[in-house]
Amino acid sequence: MLRFFKKLIKPKKKSADRGIMVFENTSEVIRAEKILKKTGRSISVMGPPPEIRTGCDLVIEFPLIEELELKRELSKSNIFPAQTVPVGSGLLQPVSLFHTKDFGDFIMVRAANMKITISKKDRRIVNISGGGCPDVPYLAEKMTGKTLEESPNPGDIGHTLCGYALQLAYEEILKK
Repeated sequence: MLRFFKKLIKPKKKSADRGIMVFENTSEVIRAEKILKKTGRSISVMGPPPEIRTGCDLVIEFPLIEELELKRELSKSNIFPAQTVPVGSGLLQPVSLFHTKDFGDFIMVRAANMKITISKKDRRIVNISGGGCPDVPYLAEKMTGKTLEESPNPGDIGHTLCGYALQLAYEEILKK
């Protein structure tokens, strides 16, 4: 899954100004991101530094000075980070560029290893593929055959790194 990450980046501010929240699983990261973004917080979902990575992980990067406020906001929804640490090394940035392929009657958008393909004629989802997470078949079953407007949002029903990547592709294809 390291291909999901584009490159090592240097924090925009001094390391001491940024922190990361580490969660038990990707599902919690996705829920936390939704809650914090709804409140207008300045956060980013990133890949953790190698020394704390355990697999298909994501962490939330945030301004360290806001730690207590963010934790309070998350606790209202019974979400508690496993740990919060200052950023000490480079984080991996999730893929922010998308690959779009036009097949004439169909268009496909790929983010990381996840792909969504729609019919241009009626914006019906004809294929969901990629990734190796256990929720990919579930996502495909719930979304394929529906228009983009009828389909559930993959970010609402997916709970893995693949679901997160599909959400990014879904948001991009909505713009087409």
